[in-house]
Amino acid sequence: MEDVLSFTDAGLYCAAGDFHIDPWRPVPRALITHGHADHARPGMGAYLCTAPAAPVIRLRLGDVTLETIAYGEARQIGGARVSFHPAGHVPGSAQIRVEVAGQVWVVSGDYKVVDDGLSEPFAPVRCHTFISECTFGLPVFTWPDAATLKAQIDGWWAANAAQGRASLLGAYSLGKAQRLLTMVNRNIGPILTHGAVENTNAVLRAQGVALPPTLRVTAETDARAHPGALVIAPPSALSGPWARRFGPAETAFASGWMAIHGIRRRRGTERGFVISDHADWAGLNAAIAATGAERIYVTHGYTAVFRRWLEEQGYDARIVRTGWEGESLDTAEEAGT
Repeated sequence: MEDVLSFTDAGLYCAAGDFHIDPWRPVPRALITHGHADHARPGMGAYLCTAPAAPVIRLRLGDVTLETIAYGEARQIGGARVSFHPAGHVPGSAQIRVEVAGQVWVVSGDYKVVDDGLSEPFAPVRCHTFISECTFGLPVFTWPDAATLKAQIDGWWAANAAQGRASLLGAYSLGKAQRLLTMVNRNIGPILTHGAVENTNAVLRAQGVALPPTLRVTAETDARAHPGALVIAPPSALSGPWARRFGPAETAFASGWMAIHGIRRRRGTERGFVISDHADWAGLNAAIAATGAERIYVTHGYTAVFRRWLEEQGYDARIVRTGWEGESLDTAEEAGT
């Protein structure tokens, strides 16, 4: 029996439907799991994504040929039957189910299994073969509950504000920044945002996503007029001249990588908050078990370790190399305007 998907230099390819999923090189037709730049790249002939993912993808890629599909809607593309299902990663993110001749494969894209109240909650999809990220595929990666995380961030911000310092918090402009905005105590002080964050906020607000009021940082912004502010920006913005306008300030990063203290030290940041839009160790294992799949391909992350673990649990586990990056503290997409 032939595989439903093959692994090519351009990305995951479905010969029965003549399309690629999240390709990293230009192809005629691309099915896209979500709007992060390592999954939604420019140069494709045509794109297909969920309706809620489309506005951010258009923001980032411009006037591309883009069709949308509803969650759970089945569509026949050549000899393949495809559908998109919530991945819980960021608003609009999806897993893509592909069925050919009775064989079902699911491409997870990026995902998390805990409902963040912002993204469409993760929905397990039964399949024969599951292609899973494992960005945080080590037992050390265990995410704190939302109440604990909120108390940590609010306490840090309030302490800085009491001493007249700004609080600069590095976070991805799509997904994590909005989670933080909906989590923190807005009574502590004003919230300012980098242009990349605010551009995404504007798109999501237009879709009906409820976000608190924020102030865009521009060249004319007088940081002294906003004492004790919380400033949310891409991580790459916190180490350059953009951040120095805020005068006395303390920086922190919001990332799953903050679970490793050595990374905090190497980054030279005063604080790190453990939060991710990817599944932690328990989440990865729970998601894989829920698929009922016997064959698992793992990609972008601790692939060798996670593959061995899955084999010990009785899975047919394999590693596939892709152009996807998972979560990093600095990415090209986050250095935008």
